[in-house]
Amino acid sequence: MAFFYILSVILLVIFTASFIIAITTTIQSDYSNVSIPPGVNHPGKLRIVLAFMISTSAMGKILEKMGVCTKIAFTRYMRSGRKLGPDPQLSLVDARFGRVPVRLYRPRAPSAGLRPGAIFFHGGGWLYCSIDSHENICRYIAKESESVVVSVGYRLAPEHKYPAAYEDCLNATIHFMRNTEHYGVDPARISVCGDSAGGNLAAAVSQTLAGRSDLPKLRAQILIYPGLQALDFNLPSYQQNQGVPLLFRERAAFFALQYLNGDASHMQEVLKGSHIPPDMRMKYRKWLPESFILTCEYDVLRDDGLLYKKRLEDNGVRVTWYHLEDGFHGIMSLYGYRVLKFPSAKRGLDRIVKFLKGL
Repeated sequence: MAFFYILSVILLVIFTASFIIAITTTIQSDYSNVSIPPGVNHPGKLRIVLAFMISTSAMGKILEKMGVCTKIAFTRYMRSGRKLGPDPQLSLVDARFGRVPVRLYRPRAPSAGLRPGAIFFHGGGWLYCSIDSHENICRYIAKESESVVVSVGYRLAPEHKYPAAYEDCLNATIHFMRNTEHYGVDPARISVCGDSAGGNLAAAVSQTLAGRSDLPKLRAQILIYPGLQALDFNLPSYQQNQGVPLLFRERAAFFALQYLNGDASHMQEVLKGSHIPPDMRMKYRKWLPESFILTCEYDVLRDDGLLYKKRLEDNGVRVTWYHLEDGFHGIMSLYGYRVLKFPSAKRGLDRIVKFLKGL
């Protein structure tokens, strides 16, 4: 009995040591490619967020090798957020628009007339996050702009690749636009809004609905550091900020491929730009509603937003642009965390609220 006890202890020590070494090696490897610019908003706090991200990634890799779950599944669990408690200023209702889960945020204070409506699509690279992860953002927008906000829980890749997320967001938007009287919303003041991958979905929905005559016209699109193209991962912002959290250049390509194809086996070709014929680089759509675009200086997607802004303006679309000089990708999703307060996140949200109140 003593022999087996000693053997089990030795095996446990070996397993624990191997586990720690594997995590440490993964973390050191991931950290070696990271660059945090001195001008970024609260670099110390950003390092804490980065440590959580890398630790989650390392644990996910180990669990995947052990056959417990995939790295994506573990990361999704860690980033899914949690539902907050009641809010005395808001009525919160979980519902379904057809098959699509949504959460409605409606101000409790009486309104003199119909309210604006904002349909929100969360970010997370089309793979991660949820209605719960973006709860603080939606509550803030609803309360401060006195709008009815609808947060959409679209299907995630790679299980549900393109066009699943787009279809869910489009169908939820159409449902809301057809039932505005039920929610006390002015049909002439409905906007679509999203951050990162959600910004991509908001732009896609806006383009689709631009030609619809059977629905109210969207009043605006609000795009928060959106990912708007998968043509060129070598734009200046991709080169300057390739190692800046929370979105690295390679991860941007990885997310796009998982969303479009359900795998990322051709990531190196995509990063080199060899996946796109030259003539496709010149094409883009137009005829969009008034737009608000928020970009961050330390973000690989910065130039996506800037190029889109220029194209909209060239086609006569009114654009309100707000640039966070000390911002980084994903900063808005950190709003509401007491320990990790980033002033730039609130500044960005306040600009969105100002834009909504001015519609």
